[in-house]
Amino acid sequence: MTILLGISLLILLMLVGIPIGYALGIAAIGGLAMVVPSQVIEGQMAQVVHEVSANFVILTIPMFVLMAEFLSAGSIAEDMMISCNRYMRRIRGGLAMATVFAGTILAAASGSSTASVASITRSSFPTMKRLGYDPAFALGSIAISGTLAIMIPPSVAFIIYGLMTEVSIGKLFIAGLIPGLLTAAGYIITIAFLAWRRPELAPPGTEISASEPKQSGQVWPMALLVLVVLFCLYSGIATPTEVGAIGALFALVLSVAMRRMTADRFVFAVGNALRTSAMIVTIIFGATLFGFFVSYTQIANHLLEWIAIKQFAPTTVLLLVVLTYLALGMIMDQFAIIVLTAPIAYQLVTGLGYDGIWFGVIVVKAAEIGLVSPPMGLNVFIASAASGVDTRTAFRGTLPFVVTELIILVLLIAFPVLSLWLPNNL
Repeated sequence: MTILLGISLLILLMLVGIPIGYALGIAAIGGLAMVVPSQVIEGQMAQVVHEVSANFVILTIPMFVLMAEFLSAGSIAEDMMISCNRYMRRIRGGLAMATVFAGTILAAASGSSTASVASITRSSFPTMKRLGYDPAFALGSIAISGTLAIMIPPSVAFIIYGLMTEVSIGKLFIAGLIPGLLTAAGYIITIAFLAWRRPELAPPGTEISASEPKQSGQVWPMALLVLVVLFCLYSGIATPTEVGAIGALFALVLSVAMRRMTADRFVFAVGNALRTSAMIVTIIFGATLFGFFVSYTQIANHLLEWIAIKQFAPTTVLLLVVLTYLALGMIMDQFAIIVLTAPIAYQLVTGLGYDGIWFGVIVVKAAEIGLVSPPMGLNVFIASAASGVDTRTAFRGTLPFVVTELIILVLLIAFPVLSLWLPNNL
């Protein structure tokens, strides 16, 4: 009953227009007030601020956001989008498909879904709006493209799952590659289908104009940046946080070398990075505090324990666990879900004979779906805030992609080889 009151308060606050970060915090405090003394709430708030601020993983966000802003100020990210669109402009909805390619590239460079969606929104939404894309369709494509960073390695979610279950993080990274690429393909198919069924969502394809400069849409700067980031990360030269700083510096150097960075653009990029980072961290503050409220209600542990006591068939148990993760993804921060439930769920599922690496992919896929599912949908709120479009419109645009995500989730459950073939053979 307490959890329902807390969720109802959160939904009410969002409906009246309270920013999501504050709505999460207020709902969490209101919910905690029903189960713990005020002194505990004050201590919990202080703990949340300290832990989030000092979290090594969270520190990747400002650096990757700054990298995105430098790429935007130097028109490098826009060049990548233009280049993708040049090859796909004959297709209706080609720029929306280009956001998926951009999300795949950024996922391989950053590993941060929040940073990825912020970058894609800043670099692609203004162009999509100018070309006449439906705002809901545009933001749905952007928000869903950002989720690729949670599946395609290097993924912070896989790192957390590996730490909590003592499963090889390297094998988890390899296991997420095929599901990540399959997911990206599913997004592109969904965009193509929607553009075909509802032509008003996206402008028609156009031929390349003879007057268009040949040099427009250079892709080499972004490709070089990705190579530098991946080399530094996988060679062990730098940690993910340090890679973000290296990427931001390299993006600045590229913009200056290409004579596209002015003093005004630099100040504007840094200011935008500060604003975007503050907005993202505020949302994470609220989500983490709300996660503590949910953990105090013990709803996650009660659900998993109930599943274990009932002694269902292995397939039934697996489906119930997955449904539990999908439900929790709608109301909790994805990392909080993994931290709170992964140890119990891992023991339960592997005890029934399922592979722990494969289950890690399933857990991360469920978390990926939660990033765009109402009412939490962190990626949707970030895309909405960065674009200025209301969240209801953004959520409406993500619904078809959620259906695609659920289909891919079913495929990953039905065919474990999609996740296990690479780690078993490399």
